[in-house]
Amino acid sequence: MKRVNRLGFTALPTAVVLGLLAVLSTFPVFGEAANESESRLLKDIKYLASDELEGRGVGTNGLNKAADFVRNAFREAGLDVTTVEGEAFQPFTMTTGSKLGKTNTLAFTGPDGKSIDLKINGDFQTCSFGAAGKFDGGIVFGGYAIDAKDEKYQDFAEVDLKDKIVIIMRRNPQQGNPHGKFGGGGPVSVHASLRTKVSNAFGKGAAAILFVNDPYSIRKNAKNDNSLVEKETGRLVAAAEALVKTDAKDAEKTAAARKKLAESVKRLNAAKVAADKTDDDDPLMRFGYGGNASGKSIPILHVTVKAVDQLLQASLKKSLADLEAEIDKDVKPQTTALKGWKATGETSLEVTKVEVKNVIGVLEGEGPLADETVVIGAHYDHVGMGGRGSLAPGSKAVHNGADDNASGTVALIELARRFGSRDKKPARRIVFIAFTAEERGLIGSAHYVKNPVFPLEKTIAMLNMDMVGRVTDDKLVVYGIGTTPRWKKLIEAEGKKHNFKLTLKEGGFGPSDHSSFYGKKMPVLHFFSGTHKDYHRPTDDWDKINLAGMSRVVQMVEEVADSTIATKERPKYIEVKRKSTQARTGSRPYFGSIPDFAENAKGYAIMAVAGGSPAAKGGLKGGDVIVGLGGQKIGNLSDFDLALRKFKAGDEVDIVVQRKGKEVKLKVILGKPR
Repeated sequence: MKRVNRLGFTALPTAVVLGLLAVLSTFPVFGEAANESESRLLKDIKYLASDELEGRGVGTNGLNKAADFVRNAFREAGLDVTTVEGEAFQPFTMTTGSKLGKTNTLAFTGPDGKSIDLKINGDFQTCSFGAAGKFDGGIVFGGYAIDAKDEKYQDFAEVDLKDKIVIIMRRNPQQGNPHGKFGGGGPVSVHASLRTKVSNAFGKGAAAILFVNDPYSIRKNAKNDNSLVEKETGRLVAAAEALVKTDAKDAEKTAAARKKLAESVKRLNAAKVAADKTDDDDPLMRFGYGGNASGKSIPILHVTVKAVDQLLQASLKKSLADLEAEIDKDVKPQTTALKGWKATGETSLEVTKVEVKNVIGVLEGEGPLADETVVIGAHYDHVGMGGRGSLAPGSKAVHNGADDNASGTVALIELARRFGSRDKKPARRIVFIAFTAEERGLIGSAHYVKNPVFPLEKTIAMLNMDMVGRVTDDKLVVYGIGTTPRWKKLIEAEGKKHNFKLTLKEGGFGPSDHSSFYGKKMPVLHFFSGTHKDYHRPTDDWDKINLAGMSRVVQMVEEVADSTIATKERPKYIEVKRKSTQARTGSRPYFGSIPDFAENAKGYAIMAVAGGSPAAKGGLKGGDVIVGLGGQKIGNLSDFDLALRKFKAGDEVDIVVQRKGKEVKLKVILGKPR
């Protein structure tokens, strides 16, 4: 008779149990190594994804430690780490932000020559998303800076903003009306966005922008403060009544009631103090709010309603609230020049920069193809301690980035070890690159393709690994299979060999470093195990890595690299027509440009144009900087996006670009949203 244990499972003979345990021990689990290769991967990823490395954020000492680690690993693998002026590091500086400088002034001067002088941190604040500079010009009240042709509301339709200082209210008209044209108190419309307002004013030639809080929001803030006082007063009365009803002989309950009453008094006093501070109802944007300037070349300030009211009363005999009410009444702009008045001032912002570096190791080839190069890469940076790039709002915890992209980095190191340990040199040179600042916009790879260690015309292909540590259900995504004829057959065969369920993407552009190389017209592949709930969050840790799956990716990439390196015929580059979806671009007509985030230009810099796109047909080229679209000035990607949305498919638009220091005018016929 079979013996059953108390948990209800059939008890097996000891020998059978031991045998099963022996078999099960051969199957690795997440975060557990099963062989030497996986042990190395585990050891490396534990270090790169440790708290010591501070999330490998740009500007952290942890990122420098990671660079040292990769260089040392390359050296130990037998790679040449002296190809960049005797070093493995390819250093460069990048802008990380800005800080407030010493000189920040603002004054309004009337027709009689009298001035209203304002003080920083009291009457106004300089905005970090503007530029440093002096300004001196006539003043225009610009309403909400909305350009909504379809809604028949355009604040700047009948005013010349060129070289003017424009006052702009935040948010939208009719905020108190739930059925208002711009959403009322519902979801914030695109017209309320600071970047939209700035782009509209910048595009019309404004010399500077003065933001001011809308009076509706100030009234709402004051009402909320008063409501809080009423609420805390009620709590205080209830606490006092509870104390009176407490049995005085019960010392414990009496003490608890007294404590609760004291806490209520404290909260009520705090609420009264907050309500009395009327400045808190009209808060100035703190420096740093809204990010940093990106191509914008005009100063932007935030001024108090009190200061703006002084100006408006003196010039128009109206208050800001009066103008707001007039706009709300008929939803018609009240834009007007303040005749005889001008604004003068200066903003001072000191750009903060940091040195970062790509890490490069080289394995020279041997034979007739030795002067040709295959690049294998992965980025080693992450998002640091949260903030920019994090999907955990407000978190200041270390974002270890085990999958993104310590996984790709350790896979790169493991490939270096495998190729470096071989007795025979490869037929072509292999350049292993750990890229920096990918999370800031592919900046490290963009820097490399502009400053290649080996000629790009002799670089035949680039293989990229980004997030290869979370293989689930044998799924693997491979981008770029359409960038050369031989990829598809090769990848399908390798996927089958290594038991992967492949998702194949033809295009060579995408959100990782392979894009920079494809923009330079070379075949690329990008290996990706898929996204997950820990993406860009503090929970992306090493113990969730599928070592066995990652090891299979390494093996597959090694064999793909072997085939590419050994094949005598150079892979032929194919320009894949870029695909997108209307869900991604909305109603925006198709243009077909690829942003260059590494270029710190005054305009919208493009890395490349998609094959067969309107941009390509119109004559745009990689390296161009778009400074004008449809008669509107373009200062950055945001300006370009917003300007493009004002047109429809089939429209022919004038484009102005800066190309090698010269202004070039082009015409582009826009395509259907894709």
